[in-house]
Amino acid sequence: MKHQTAWHAPDVLVIGGGAAGLMAAITAGQRGCSVVVVEHGPEVGRKILISGGGRCNFTNTEMRADRFLSANRHFVKSALSRYKPEDFLALLAKHSIAWHEKKLGQLFCDHSARDIVSMLLAECAAAGVRILTDTRIRHVSRSGDAFRVESSAGEFQPKAVILASGGLSIPKLGASSFAYDVARQFDVPVIKPEPALVPLVFDQPEDGWLKTLAGVSLPVRVSCGKTAFDEALLFTHRGLSGPALLQISSYWQAGQAVKMDMLPGQDLAALLMGLKKAGSKAKAPAALARWLPQRLAATLAAQKASDRPMAEWADKDIQALAQRAQNMQLFPTGTEGFAKAEVTRGGVDTRALSSRSMQVESVPGLFMVGEAVDVTGWLGGYNFHWAWASGHAAGEAAAQFRAG
Repeated sequence: MKHQTAWHAPDVLVIGGGAAGLMAAITAGQRGCSVVVVEHGPEVGRKILISGGGRCNFTNTEMRADRFLSANRHFVKSALSRYKPEDFLALLAKHSIAWHEKKLGQLFCDHSARDIVSMLLAECAAAGVRILTDTRIRHVSRSGDAFRVESSAGEFQPKAVILASGGLSIPKLGASSFAYDVARQFDVPVIKPEPALVPLVFDQPEDGWLKTLAGVSLPVRVSCGKTAFDEALLFTHRGLSGPALLQISSYWQAGQAVKMDMLPGQDLAALLMGLKKAGSKAKAPAALARWLPQRLAATLAAQKASDRPMAEWADKDIQALAQRAQNMQLFPTGTEGFAKAEVTRGGVDTRALSSRSMQVESVPGLFMVGEAVDVTGWLGGYNFHWAWASGHAAGEAAAQFRAG
């Protein structure tokens, strides 16, 4: 065992140096706690650095509880009500970090996601937080009023532990089941983790035409069950991606259909009927290309197998073609998995946690935050804001374990 120091008996030990962990550490440190953050990777905030094309979509102005998925659907309300987008914007202002709104309330850094990590590190330093990287946690146990955490940096004996080690998404950044393993060890239930905000794949022979359109993108309405999103769709070599598809993937379950309207807000049948009545000599590919990308138009037209001018089409054939484009039903065979998933759906069952403090109800001093728990936000800054809000809630509550 390595030489022990006073830092091996902190008030709060945060396991995981991502967005939620750093926010929790800052919040606890600002309230007078001695805090250590243990990160198993070579640096903290690696998911922040790669997000938003390197500019980090750090929150959303339209923050609402109904934009999060959880088996315990009201769980997010408390933390979100006490840490809002304007609170994070005030922190950015304090550090003179410029930002902009792209669309749908999505806020990004003007310069670089590294500005966010630098800001969090500066706040950690100001709050006296100690950060250890390249440090592996081997075992977590509880003895009396304190925890024992065995690590490659020695044994820690914190009064409180905040588990912020994330989910299973993006394993190349070191994602693991650690949070779930610790939860189960303390008899905290875990809802099956699954990839979310992830491209869907289609491997049936009848879906082969999708892959011929790789690279084509267009605005669509994608729906699954009662949920729908109006965003961009991207055809890929494996299936479908793009913001609309990533959003609906969080709601999709194996065996369910995904429906697509490739001309949302318009009536394609009426538009095509207009061409017929005008005596248009255009054939289906050219007719559809007036409103859809050319390659997509040609593919949809070929599936209806008619090379007659639109003026000669029967009404029922026009209706069938329009239906194909505006009410297409597809059955994904799966997803591209955790390697391509932006977040994890499922995780530590929030019904075992306090919604106000993120503390495990049955284990005083043990807190679970961020992606590790069963809370999944929409695409567009919601998951980062959940990290800030849940980390803030846990850090605030963990302060009660500060040594007198």
